[in-house]
Amino acid sequence: VQLQASGGGFVQTGGSLRLSCSVFGFNIDDYFIGWLRQSPGKEREGASVITKEGVAYHADSVKGRFTISSDSAKSAVYLQMNNLKPEDTATYYCASKSGTYYYADYILPEMFDFWGQGTLVTVSS
Repeated sequence: VQLQASGGGFVQTGGSLRLSCSVFGFNIDDYFIGWLRQSPGKEREGASVITKEGVAYHADSVKGRFTISSDSAKSAVYLQMNNLKPEDTATYYCASKSGTYYYADYILPEMFDFWGQGTLVTVSS
């Protein structure tokens, strides 16, 4: 099981970015996949998750601005981030776990078994 995140970069406040997570070695229809982020000096926190049934959940901090989606044919999960704020600056990770997701928008790192490398998002003020 491998995940590879990409799409990070530098953007001004109010701008948009789209992150991609390519998955290898498993069928995303059998896993829930999330995007989590970590800022310097802070704990890793959940942003968004999509269940194997295609249901999306978002943490309150990103709700209304971020959208998670998946494409089974491309074995990929995306995070569209709009109206970015300086506090969104972080390294973003995609992660997965097989099975059913039960936690709604209460997304925690310990819910996931497999992790990709991070991609850095920097939002200037």
